Amino acid sequence: MTEPLVPFPAPPEDLGGRMDLTLTPTVTVGSPAPPLRADAARNRIRLLEVAAWLVAERGVANVTMEDVAVGAGVGKGTVFRRFGDRIGLFVALLDHHEQQLQSAFLSGPPPLGPGVPALDRLRAFGSAVLRHEHAHRDLYLAAHADAPRRRAIPAYGLRLSHVCMLLRQIAVEGDVEVTAHILLGSLDTALADHLLTRRNMSMERLEAGWRDLVARYTERCSGTD
Repeated sequence: MTEPLVPFPAPPEDLGGRMDLTLTPTVTVGSPAPPLRADAARNRIRLLEVAAWLVAERGVANVTMEDVAVGAGVGKGTVFRRFGDRIGLFVALLDHHEQQLQSAFLSGPPPLGPGVPALDRLRAFGSAVLRHEHAHRDLYLAAHADAPRRRAIPAYGLRLSHVCMLLRQIAVEGDVEVTAHILLGSLDTALADHLLTRRNMSMERLEAGWRDLVARYTERCSGTD
């Protein structure tokens, strides 16, 4: 990872109506953090570069905050001050991967991006999330170990807003926000990993399950995109 992570405000409280969704870093929670000094920004990049190298070499389970500190030539306290804890470090590492996914569903080619009916985009969204998180499985499992924190980060808020927007365009009846949370819950990294590795299900089966779930929640529609 070679670029600093840009602070981003918390996701909007009001999920109603159409929204101008923009790329959202995964790290900041609450109010935007003040800009880092140049030296602090360089140190943060260095810490993330070392962490990425260690994860690639050893795997997420075998990387500690102390390992990152030693590799970057700083005190362990510096790593904790910058990222809070081990999960915070892994959430920061995911930022680049998450923004690639966000770019695809916000402005990429259809059916994931704009240009096709909302129902087609919603079907494609689930498949994209399943495959994206599986490709970066270890990092997502580590970063999502704290479930309450996962749902507080802006990246989850953006996914929620996006799904709510699509559901409203489809004109789904009922509580759209609750429905969006339920749909996103079916894409949970740990659940998908369990089904793929412990239950020996195929990715194609999980994608088919997503499409079936979407169909069941959207069959009572009063309109279309």
